[in-house]
Amino acid sequence: MRYRDGYYIYLCSALNKIIHYMETPYIYYVLVILLSSVPFSVAKAGSIPFSQAVEAAWAVDPDRTELNTNYRSAAARAEAAGSWFAGGPTVSGQYFDDHAIGSNEGYTTYQGGVSVPLWLPGQGSATVGVARAEALTIQERLHVARMAVAMRVLDTSANVVMAQRRLAIARIQKDTLEKIRASVIRGKHIGEMTLADQQIIASEIANAANEYSQSEEQVETATSALRILLGRPTVPDILSFDNVALAHDGLFSAEALENNDPRVRAARQAVRTAEAGVHLAKASFMPNPEVGVAAIHEKQYGSPWDDRVGVTVSIPLPSDVRNVPMETDARNKLAAAINQEQQARRNVRQELAQVFSHLTATKDMFRNSVLSAESMNSRANEMNRSWQVGETSLVELLRARSAASRALQLRNQAEVAWHAAIIRTLIAAGEFQ
Repeated sequence: MRYRDGYYIYLCSALNKIIHYMETPYIYYVLVILLSSVPFSVAKAGSIPFSQAVEAAWAVDPDRTELNTNYRSAAARAEAAGSWFAGGPTVSGQYFDDHAIGSNEGYTTYQGGVSVPLWLPGQGSATVGVARAEALTIQERLHVARMAVAMRVLDTSANVVMAQRRLAIARIQKDTLEKIRASVIRGKHIGEMTLADQQIIASEIANAANEYSQSEEQVETATSALRILLGRPTVPDILSFDNVALAHDGLFSAEALENNDPRVRAARQAVRTAEAGVHLAKASFMPNPEVGVAAIHEKQYGSPWDDRVGVTVSIPLPSDVRNVPMETDARNKLAAAINQEQQARRNVRQELAQVFSHLTATKDMFRNSVLSAESMNSRANEMNRSWQVGETSLVELLRARSAASRALQLRNQAEVAWHAAIIRTLIAAGEFQ
């Protein structure tokens, strides 16, 4: 019942918008039939604005939790990279005596020290830069994931609306055929109809019952998918988006939309991260030197002192065996990031062209489908009157009713596709980020 109540709200909102924006009148007769078949109790299914639906889906999206964890980890690495030293301290200790070689003179040495690695010139700031760039990359990936969530909400919501409308049309078709069968049975009793006519209408009713069952399954499947996506049983109001909402948003140029697309921004930030990695590889031209302090305590025969303290310095020398693989790996990552940015720009550019062309096409398809559905419904009405006076066969009437039902189904598909195309354009414009 809640599906039909929700469909009544959709039909009412669609009627007001279509009368205002379309140049041709709506199919009033079909609407009267549709609305009369939908019980108008209190609409419990309800609907929420599309922006709230995106927020709800984003709040329960598993990718969001993972990316937020990755972002906090990258931010922590950036903070840790600001340390005074390039790594943790190293503690060393040594012990020597002469007992191992059989001497009994008592020569004993205790030696210990602690040292820390030092940053090479520019290496510390380069390390911080890489960590911060990684954090920004993950932040851009969050915007990409949110855009993907908005797309899933749009597609799933459109499936639900179409399933609800298909179910309503199937119910109307089934009820209409039941009324025709009652007329056929009465006509057969008085000798005006034949057994073949009764068998034909029975077959059509069986097909209508199958369509109704399939429609119910589609509604349950689509609604379940939407409920899992949003985390609550509600349907976003996608039919409220029209040309007014599109004009009010104020779309930018195609180039601005491309540069503002989260996928392009994420790819561009990945290039910056790779560039920071190349800079870090150049700054790490040798292993980090270490400096520390050491102390020695000795027990030796006749020694005038037994304690010493000093400074230790360890400077590893550069080596191509270490540096070349590190630098080439950083350059390879940069080349891959540049390639991915170019591919992302191409894909987004092509997608934007498809979005705008689809928006124009769906608007024309919607207008034409309204005209087609109105004409097919008028034809079916004329065929019904002609059949009642015996001028048209039952087969022709059923064909006309079936054609009118298919035309109404196509009109519904075109309407939902038009509203979805508008929302898709707004998503491309960054409206729901």
